[in-house]
Amino acid sequence: MKIIKTRSFRLAINTKGSENSGRVAVVLPGRLDTKDYSCFNCHLEYLAEKNHLAVSFDPPGTWESPGGIELFTTTNYIKAVNELVEYFGNRPTILLGHSRGGTVSIIAGTSNPSVVGYVAIMSSYGAPSKPNQEDVEMGFRISYRDLPPGVEKTKEQRRFDLPIKYFIDGEKYDAALSLVKSTKPKLLFYGTRDEFTGVEEAEEVFKKVSEPKIVYKLDTDHDYRYHPEIVGEISGVIGEFLIKYFR
Repeated sequence: MKIIKTRSFRLAINTKGSENSGRVAVVLPGRLDTKDYSCFNCHLEYLAEKNHLAVSFDPPGTWESPGGIELFTTTNYIKAVNELVEYFGNRPTILLGHSRGGTVSIIAGTSNPSVVGYVAIMSSYGAPSKPNQEDVEMGFRISYRDLPPGVEKTKEQRRFDLPIKYFIDGEKYDAALSLVKSTKPKLLFYGTRDEFTGVEEAEEVFKKVSEPKIVYKLDTDHDYRYHPEIVGEISGVIGEFLIKYFR
């Protein structure tokens, strides 16, 4: 892990692969997840083997990226991705994200001219789930996340008091609309047991997605990081995606 400085943020990053590679891949954790989960390290290693400089990072204000949790919004996550692409020289870039990281990969990937394609793993396609009345009264939602490597539920967990402004900010973004507009190659995974985006909802979104696209169903729940066989399956499909569109 090292800390880099983009135009607006200090970000904790992990990298794999050659700094001189002509292509970059950026791996985006889900909401309040960390770059240090084993699944993301596996994706980095795989993408590095496919001749990318592979990078993952903790979003602003979370885990090892400096700053308060108030920095963590969808707006800042998208901004951090764009600044990270710039930091690495605006090379042709693939974005790969899980859950809310998938949402960010879609939105940033659609608009950033250096992004040539993107991968969304069990993304959310609309606003974040709404906070309940107790959360609103407190001004934040209490969330807990497993400690790395994240291959199983941990007894000790990291607590985040996520401000309500995170949920308000997230309402501005519509990943489903971005998918309709985007003409870039896209790989979209959905899960048969995803607790957040059901099969019917995902398939309804995918009907409207612009080509070129690959849609792939995974027999898993949302936290696929608990299932190493699914992590490996995802890597294999990503390899096929890269061969088809970026050989």
